[in-house]
Amino acid sequence: MHERHLKDLLYQEFARIGKSLSSPKRLEILDILSQGPKSVDALAKSTDMSVANVSQHLKTLFNARLVKFSKEGNFVIYELADEVIAKFLTTLHALSEKQLIQVQQIKEEFFNEHLGIEGVSLSDLVTRMDKGEVLLLDVRPKEEFEQAHIPGAVSMPIEELEDQLATLPTHVDIVAYCRGPYCLMSAEAVKMLKAKGIKAFRLEEGVLDWQRLAGE
Repeated sequence: MHERHLKDLLYQEFARIGKSLSSPKRLEILDILSQGPKSVDALAKSTDMSVANVSQHLKTLFNARLVKFSKEGNFVIYELADEVIAKFLTTLHALSEKQLIQVQQIKEEFFNEHLGIEGVSLSDLVTRMDKGEVLLLDVRPKEEFEQAHIPGAVSMPIEELEDQLATLPTHVDIVAYCRGPYCLMSAEAVKMLKAKGIKAFRLEEGVLDWQRLAGE
């Protein structure tokens, strides 16, 4: 087979992945699945889409071999087809933030200007947790916490936080985290905590970042 034809075939296959990633909603679905397996209903709730729309996006991702599924009773459960996809998403986020000024501006405007939220780095967090200076809250859904979490974190889903405020200690700072740099649940949690007079900070990184740091 001619070399040019082989290259055309190869890049045609590469383009299949690129095409499947051209939808913002499909990228969001992959981000959510990087936290652990999810049912179609759970994905629909998280993305504010109908089950039918989510199913269509999942079909496209499945055809590109980016997700796989299994059946648990009456539920169809989707997950990333390979852990390398989560690493790719992290790289995509970093590349976009570096190359696209709009990403930087949106992030800066929302987290710093609108909410006045202070952040804490993962390395600083580890040091302060070792000294017993902070309590780390994982505000993701419980099933994501059970799938994987930063050691020492306490599971407190964002929808339960307000009812649990009275149980939080007052002698340490609170740090909240969720799915990573562009997840808003931790920002909502910090805003809620600060409104009650609790000294709170947002951890920008998520479980995948911690796993990568721990593996170094």
